Amino acid sequence: MSAIFHAGISGARGRMGRAVDQALDARDDVVVATRFDRGETPDLSRCDVVIDFSTADASVALAKTCAERGGPALVIGSTGFTPDQDAEIFKASETVAIVRSGNFSLGVNILIGLVEHAALRLDARDWDIEIVEAHHRLKVDAPSGTALMLGEAAAAGRHADLADLRSEPRDGITGEREPGKIGFASIRAGGIIGDHTVLFGSKDETLTLSHSAIDRSLFAKGAVAAAAWVRTRGPGLYDMQDVLGFRQA
Repeated sequence: MSAIFHAGISGARGRMGRAVDQALDARDDVVVATRFDRGETPDLSRCDVVIDFSTADASVALAKTCAERGGPALVIGSTGFTPDQDAEIFKASETVAIVRSGNFSLGVNILIGLVEHAALRLDARDWDIEIVEAHHRLKVDAPSGTALMLGEAAAAGRHADLADLRSEPRDGITGEREPGKIGFASIRAGGIIGDHTVLFGSKDETLTLSHSAIDRSLFAKGAVAAAAWVRTRGPGLYDMQDVLGFRQA
């Protein structure tokens, strides 16, 4: 059995905080040392790592606190950071180890790594890339954040920025597809949790890589896996590609 470690939960009363609590409870190698929410002063003295699904403001404050005291490590799943807040998180990572990701699904992050490697090896002159995502009817943004992460991975495989390769939305008479571009399509219907497909198409064959979310608990499980990984790492700003070994940490 792995060595026991102690974890804290920030945003403990939120939906993701409760899911993280359940995911931690299902493991026999971790003890929950503290639970807290915004406005509460946590006791971090017994924590090896804190899993944080709160708000951008609360995450920045927590990162500063951890940096000032030299720990614990952090897993941050909050979103909506400003550039200045991004800089604060990066500064804290110079003192403590931080894993930050917009999607903690292990499957999605495996998919991201595979997409980058595929794009690296498939010649852009011959292979088109299309990203199709489907979510529930209440989702207000499109493409999804995960679809954009997949697009960024594909662009990175082609040694470019997504902003330079992203196709404009198609509607009406659009003309022929521009070679080398990355296209997106979004579906909104019913209660779909999240489906993402990356299609590589040449004149002779197609390669399809896809992921479907079945239960939202998968995000909490991925965050807990990140916590088990980051608690023994040196200072730095990591993401799930590091956790899964797609790049050298």
